Amino acid sequence: MAKKADKYFKEDKWKIIEEGFNPDYGMVSESIFSLANEYMGVRGYFEEGYSGNKLIGSYFNGIYERSEPDYNHYKGVADFTEYMVNSVDWLYTRIEIDNEQLDLYKSDFEKFYRELDMKTGILTREFVWKTAKGKRIAIKFERCLSMTEVERSTWQASIKALNFNGKIYVTTGLDFSNIHRNSGENMWNCGEKFIQADKNITLGIEGTTINTGLKVSSNCKIQADYESMEEIIEDKLVAVKLCINLEKNKEQKITKIIRNLTLKDESQKEEYEDKKAKIKDGRDDVIVLNEELKEESRKWWENVWKRSDITIDNDIENQQGIRFCIFQMYQTYNGAVKGTNIGAKGLTGEAYNGNAFWDTETYCLPFYLFNDREGAKNLLYFRYKTLDEARKRAEVLDCEGAFYPIATISGKECCNLWQHASLQLQASTAVAYGIWFYEKMYNDKAFIKNYGLEMLIEISRMLATRGDFDKDGKYGYYCVMGPDEFQMMVHNNCYTNYMGRFTLKYTIEKVKEMKEKYPKEYEKVVKKINFKESEMNKWKQIIKNMIIPYSDDTLIFEQHDGFFKLPHVDIDSIPISDFPLYNHWSYDRIYRNDMIKQPDVLMFMLLFNSDFTKEQLKANYEFYEPRCIHESSLSPSVHSILANQLGKEEEAYDFFGFATRMDLDNYNRNTNEGIHTTSIAAAWMNIVYGFGGLRSDGEILSLSPTIPKNWDGYSFKLTYNDEILEVKVNKEEVTIKTLGNKLIEIKVFDKVELINDEGYTYKFT
Repeated sequence: MAKKADKYFKEDKWKIIEEGFNPDYGMVSESIFSLANEYMGVRGYFEEGYSGNKLIGSYFNGIYERSEPDYNHYKGVADFTEYMVNSVDWLYTRIEIDNEQLDLYKSDFEKFYRELDMKTGILTREFVWKTAKGKRIAIKFERCLSMTEVERSTWQASIKALNFNGKIYVTTGLDFSNIHRNSGENMWNCGEKFIQADKNITLGIEGTTINTGLKVSSNCKIQADYESMEEIIEDKLVAVKLCINLEKNKEQKITKIIRNLTLKDESQKEEYEDKKAKIKDGRDDVIVLNEELKEESRKWWENVWKRSDITIDNDIENQQGIRFCIFQMYQTYNGAVKGTNIGAKGLTGEAYNGNAFWDTETYCLPFYLFNDREGAKNLLYFRYKTLDEARKRAEVLDCEGAFYPIATISGKECCNLWQHASLQLQASTAVAYGIWFYEKMYNDKAFIKNYGLEMLIEISRMLATRGDFDKDGKYGYYCVMGPDEFQMMVHNNCYTNYMGRFTLKYTIEKVKEMKEKYPKEYEKVVKKINFKESEMNKWKQIIKNMIIPYSDDTLIFEQHDGFFKLPHVDIDSIPISDFPLYNHWSYDRIYRNDMIKQPDVLMFMLLFNSDFTKEQLKANYEFYEPRCIHESSLSPSVHSILANQLGKEEEAYDFFGFATRMDLDNYNRNTNEGIHTTSIAAAWMNIVYGFGGLRSDGEILSLSPTIPKNWDGYSFKLTYNDEILEVKVNKEEVTIKTLGNKLIEIKVFDKVELINDEGYTYKFT
């Protein structure tokens, strides 16, 4: 892979550190220093204002806007798009002295230092401002988002005069005037605004999205020792300008406790209005102390690291990298808000419009299944919550059942590229896979009864109508696009057919089980969706006759009909200057050869690893790997995991090389747009499924750890059967134990072992 690290941040096991400020990395740093708690997220922009290149990004999960193009589409092509909208800047601050405003793009400063502490979730930034009149002022900013009271956040500015006594003016408040970068417009109408000043200053402002009518009520309490105050109320801004007396070497602090409320549907309106009224009337009794909120955050993260930490000995780069990945996964999603999903950039930027894709269930879900059960269940609940939209989508595409969107926020299809939105079935089969995986890990029959069975039947109905039987009675899917998006309108994409067959099999299994064991709940589903068991007759015929392109001679699965006959491209001969190919090749050119964007056949061979022999894995890996260009950040991890399984240790480590640090080291030169959330999940898989040898698709969990030669040791933890398993690997041995008192049965190097808190040790020979 022609990708190189662009190193900027200081290496540290637990912190992300920026020493000195380089404007060229400003927006990269904004992404890296983003904070989120699933409910809301904020980029690491300079709260005091910055006239250089920036993206003042403040986002709320599930708060989105909609736009409609002014041209007509053919039936089945999405005629609108939805995007996570840039919202209120609740950090808004301006600092002024002697008629000079602080702006690090123009101001003179020194001793710049920024730090994100992943143990506590607290972001700090400090520097010394040198004014035009020679005054030196030490300034420190601190921000923290509550991980338990997710509407809450806290911000503090500490200001110290180093060589003078005098007055400084600090304006701080709540600002809805930001432009949404992708649309080039501000998407908010602001209504109620208020300022109340007593012991503390309370501010409030409500914004309503122009097209979708969703609301955000932003409120804050300000604590400061000030001489005078000026109120500022504008169309989209409410703020106060404080005059503060500075004494030489004496620190002054301005603290804001913020509470942001969202209203996404009418069912929440009464609760939303009640919270607003309590804030305005001073009856808001949730945590309001800055230090309490920070301590709560520290304890929350302490618990996270106890159950989810990965350690790597003698490799500080990847140690920092994997902890950053875990940190961002929990920031992005932790089950705090039922019925939300994971955008491709999380809550850190506007690329991909904040939409969720099929990789939520295939790449992100495994992390939550082994670290955060509620988070995993709530991810799947999002798909149930949006099932009606998937039904509407199927109807538009002339199918029965439910066709899940390839890109979505609200459940509607937001991708207006027909070749993706109409041809890719993997979002639907990924939902089925996610339900199967969740049930396998937790045996949650209540979820299947209440949500899963209905989704599975509707997906299977779609699969039974989207494909067709050929003249020989074989069933396949025609004019589709698989995970490899460099092949379009193909017939019998092997991944699509394989996952379709799996989904139908699993659905039949669950129908039988629910009818036999839970007849009352089963009949409720049958009645709701008018399901007839005779529908399964066709499903069984499809399963029996599904086309799976495969050669018994070579052991290779053909990616789709005719793939083996495509012209071959030596991907190593493509100049680095041609990347990314979408920007440098004509669109149709990338479809005219056997070059692969990302794993397709290898993807289903990883998802259902135990279905294949080592000989099959080797044959397919060695055929498809040289054809893969890795234009997707999700791609290298799959290759690394399979390479490790095949004993290709150096190759596995080479693919792993940028997994944990793709954003930290800006490998794709686009970290400025936001972090790659699903790729971060893939980095976790790369260690746990790759070097750890975890396999979760067999009868019981299995582990076959190896260790990269440049590591002295590593460890990871998994939650399995409601018990935490700790796995430690060094050059000599593997030790596995539980952190509780349960007895857990797993396979270790293909041998079934019973693991308890006394531990099990396997010696490498």
